[in-house]
Amino acid sequence: MVQTAGQDATLSFIVSRFNLQGAAASVVPHGSGHIHDTYHVANAQPDCPDYLLQRVNHHVFKNVPALMENIHVVTTHLRQKLENTSETQPSAEVLTLIPTLDQKWFYQDDKGNYWRMYYFLEGTNSFDLVSTSQQAYEGGKAFGRFQALLADLPVELLHDTIPNFHNVVNRLRLFKEAVAKDAVSRVHETGPEIGFVEEKAEAMSTIYHMGERGELPLRITHNDTKFNNVLLDQTGKAQCVIDLDTVMPGYVAYDFGDAIRTTVNTAPEDEPQLEKIQVDVSLFEGFAKGFLEETSSSLTDQEIASLTHGVLLLPFIMGLRFLTDYLEGDHYYKIHFPEHNLQRCRAQFQLVRQLEAKLPQFQEIIEKVVQETRLSEITSKA
Repeated sequence: MVQTAGQDATLSFIVSRFNLQGAAASVVPHGSGHIHDTYHVANAQPDCPDYLLQRVNHHVFKNVPALMENIHVVTTHLRQKLENTSETQPSAEVLTLIPTLDQKWFYQDDKGNYWRMYYFLEGTNSFDLVSTSQQAYEGGKAFGRFQALLADLPVELLHDTIPNFHNVVNRLRLFKEAVAKDAVSRVHETGPEIGFVEEKAEAMSTIYHMGERGELPLRITHNDTKFNNVLLDQTGKAQCVIDLDTVMPGYVAYDFGDAIRTTVNTAPEDEPQLEKIQVDVSLFEGFAKGFLEETSSSLTDQEIASLTHGVLLLPFIMGLRFLTDYLEGDHYYKIHFPEHNLQRCRAQFQLVRQLEAKLPQFQEIIEKVVQETRLSEITSKA
């Protein structure tokens, strides 16, 4: 069941370029990712592991060697930290890159495509939607632990593979250029959305300016903290954080905010009926508790104070990106109908409004969890 995936080199040849134990019995498509091509490599020998093969989309990620170096540095550090911790299973809790026969972390075929391979993590599940506060807690715990374990890894060791990824000042500049150019004559129909951006722009630049003033330390952040980037074991416990393509220097509020954006919303990202967009506070509480139990001892007070800014910033940035793409003629995001990006923008801006209304509750929850966690740590050391 080996497929060619449109490449001159067959998948079986690609697989043979990696340093596998055993031999491939089959190579079949796996998962539902939209960026990379992913395959499950089943092993012909039952005592040898299965593998996950991926063709990395180098049109989205322009510098694959730098991306792969980041992943290698981060996974090596995580594994070393876990090996020094009792009751852990590093091979199950951290992605493991498989080297090529010439000891590289990727193989480039004769068409210029980049391929990588990991161990396949058996018995795990991922979910696109968070349905319970316990799941939210496990998601928070996974990303919090990821953050805490990387707290002592110097950010200088990682490449900035997507410059200005969450830089709202740069996003606002691109938006203003799109409004001024009005390439496809859509400014006249987006007055309320443009007005919302202009009204919120200063407040949404808070984290950027805190960073500029040196009030927030750069951390190694995941930058794509959707719940489906956490693998859960058969008992529903968080086992492993995956999809490390966007791991690079950033602010912790980015990861917290993006996780909340994709966890607490009761409606789809492009919901057309804005009244359906509500916020589930119990899911916020679950995620915040899991995240802060792992990180509160390593985060500064300013970082903790920045978390609620991140909660508003990330859906604002997504709405801004959708709106900018709409004004430019929909050249970045795939759309299913002409006003799709505008509909997505309106849904994200509505989520900002809903989150803003809950901000005092969120702040109380964060303060309570931090206080309880730090008190527990002091008590355990006494």
